[in-house]
Amino acid sequence: MNVDTIVYGYVQGAGLLADVAWLDATEPLPVVISIHGGRWYYGTRRDTGAINVRQWAGFGFFAMSIDYRLTTCTPAPACYQDMLCSIRWVHANAERYNLDRNRIFLMGMSCGGHMASLAATLGDGKWPRTGGWEDYPTEFRAAICISGAYDLIKLDWGAGWAPPGEPFPTAREYASPIHHVGPDNRPQLLLHSDDDPSIPIEQVLRMDAALREARAPYKFVRYRDQGHIFITEECIRQSRDYIAGFEDN
Repeated sequence: MNVDTIVYGYVQGAGLLADVAWLDATEPLPVVISIHGGRWYYGTRRDTGAINVRQWAGFGFFAMSIDYRLTTCTPAPACYQDMLCSIRWVHANAERYNLDRNRIFLMGMSCGGHMASLAATLGDGKWPRTGGWEDYPTEFRAAICISGAYDLIKLDWGAGWAPPGEPFPTAREYASPIHHVGPDNRPQLLLHSDDDPSIPIEQVLRMDAALREARAPYKFVRYRDQGHIFITEECIRQSRDYIAGFEDN
């Protein structure tokens, strides 16, 4: 197994780090990009809100777990811009690592789930590309959103999304995936529990209704008593099953 820590982008002279792992293969590898949780202001690529890249490499993926700029040092949307940069890095380095550009999957937990869903609904949005690889696409196949946030205005810790120079309500509304739902969204898998103490199930149910009404491609798996779900074996099983559904499409 190949395991490495790479720099996937540079911002103001600082490197953006990711752990990667993969097995040598004759066919191009599908890619999973893990986006850790932590309300945008804490957490790392190696905590329980992120995948184990060695485990996912063993499943047959090129597995990538990223760090991104936290709001404690750089305000939003820097974290989101960094995540998009990681997708462009994959496209730019596909030949070097033998990667399948058509099978890139995002897997985010909590605020990582928020950013994965925002990428699926909004895409690049109005923000400039930063970090490098600006000429490459931010296209991906589908997003997996575990304990994700979909409406920052209705979320107490949504106040942490505070881009400088923008009215807070306007900025949080623009960064809410529920406001960008449409039939051309990238497919999403939503995993959430009724008793999540961090992100109330009510806003996930509204996201479910919005996606259904818009005829957007998605799947919602609802749990009753799993709390704020991290990267559990159940999540891994659901995610792998969901990804497998794209193999013949």
